[in-house]
Amino acid sequence: MSLKKDSLIKGTIILAAAALIARFLGIFQRVPLDYMLSKDGGAYFTAANNIYLLLLVIATGGIPSTISKMVSERYAQGRIGEARQIYRAAVFFGIGTGIVISIVLYWTAPFIAATFSRLPGAATAIRAIAPALLLFPAIAMMRGYFQGRQLMTAGGVSQVIEQILRVIVGVGLALLVLSWGYGDEWVAAAATFGSVLGSVGAFLVMLWYAFRLRRQDAAEPPFPQTADKSKRLRLRTIYGEIFRMSVPIVLTAVTVQFFYTFDTFFFIRMTEGYYALGEAKSALDVLGIKAQAIAGIPPILAVALSQSIIPVISSAYAVGNLDEVRRQTSLVMRIVLFTGVPAALALTVAAPSVTGLIYTPGGSGVVAALTAGTIFQITMMTTNSILFGLGKARQAMYHTVTGMLVKAGLSVALGPVLGVYGLIAASTVSFILITWLNVASVRKAAAVSVLGSRWVPYLAAVALTAAAGRAVDSAGLRLLEALPYKLASLITAAVATMVIGGLYLILLAVLGVVRREDAASFPGPLRKLFTALSRLRPDKKNVAGRL
Repeated sequence: MSLKKDSLIKGTIILAAAALIARFLGIFQRVPLDYMLSKDGGAYFTAANNIYLLLLVIATGGIPSTISKMVSERYAQGRIGEARQIYRAAVFFGIGTGIVISIVLYWTAPFIAATFSRLPGAATAIRAIAPALLLFPAIAMMRGYFQGRQLMTAGGVSQVIEQILRVIVGVGLALLVLSWGYGDEWVAAAATFGSVLGSVGAFLVMLWYAFRLRRQDAAEPPFPQTADKSKRLRLRTIYGEIFRMSVPIVLTAVTVQFFYTFDTFFFIRMTEGYYALGEAKSALDVLGIKAQAIAGIPPILAVALSQSIIPVISSAYAVGNLDEVRRQTSLVMRIVLFTGVPAALALTVAAPSVTGLIYTPGGSGVVAALTAGTIFQITMMTTNSILFGLGKARQAMYHTVTGMLVKAGLSVALGPVLGVYGLIAASTVSFILITWLNVASVRKAAAVSVLGSRWVPYLAAVALTAAAGRAVDSAGLRLLEALPYKLASLITAAVATMVIGGLYLILLAVLGVVRREDAASFPGPLRKLFTALSRLRPDKKNVAGRL
């Protein structure tokens, strides 16, 4: 069976499905850890996991997207040989980067844990997760090449295998170490070590797909050999182009993880005027184990769109097809608004029942606050990718750096006054600022049509849905308080999310937010659903508008 190119919608669905599975597996890992670890152990795991994710994004976050853009442009222009040279150079760079960064993290773990986070016990967990960085940079380079070829399945499958192995090995080792009588420091280290085995599994999957693609290209060349317009590229030329393009992407890709790691590492310092040491560790445990895991669910679609939209827009932009650029950009923004926002909305207003269902009681306020901010995180990530596709990566970088500075300043100001909520508020304000700056740049670069005059009914649909969902969640927990807490949370969360999802879809159709032309670009099931719901609207007149 040959590997076939994926369209924007199909590629997005593949990446979103893989990310959704991976995110739920990540939550599944944190559930037993929430019961196995004390507040100290949860803080150790959070510190190790966040520094690892930050370094992983720094090492891989920009270059794969850059490779995707470079490869897609060259394939569109018939320069196949150059695309393959870029791929080889990137993989070699990933291997070297992985070796260096994993060694540095392992040897500096005690210093990082004691000096920055003031959690010396986290050093063992940081060292346990360091070897995972050996392979992930190379894996990321391979995923970038496959995305540039518009073959999203390879990256999606490798991501799922990675998460399955990470969870099984991490939870299994943690249980084993706990049964042997070791304390939180070693249990947290065992849990983080699962990422190492996950990286091995992901690497093997990517090797298998690379072998298949190589055989397919040999049998069915994308272009006749005589039509290849490539020239021999020097490594210095390749790396120069990669780094010029990737630095802005790295700075934008690292934003969310930078915020999370910043909060984790300086949490005790920034909130010491608000919490005692024990209270600070408890709040950090809630933030890292519960809130950050649940808040990672709503942006899944935005992450998938951000990865799949870059090669699509870049290919169209490279050949001067501006109509296709505008069409794809408008489409991706509407998909984000219609699907990404309600996911964040549901987990925000139903946070008490969702948190009670998954974890030990408590912490739902922190979960709700952090998840609410992901609405603007989603729009930030999507508009960043649109700017990349329009060749304005530096503008996105400047906006991101501005947001990071605002985040740091507001965290220092609000942390001693509001504690964990002050740090979350600082992140949310920064997401809003970056989104606003990005949208202004997009409007100058391309006449993108998103909702236009439909913004008012759209916001009304969001507000009404939020109010109804919050009322259902609150009433459900009160009415079912005689039942076991987990059962009451399960029933309430199920009913609340169904009410939120159903009412949101109905309001989008009834208020005229989703039109027939929008539904026509959706996948089959959604298209049929919105076509049926549109009959509920009494006035079906369409008023054209622009963003």
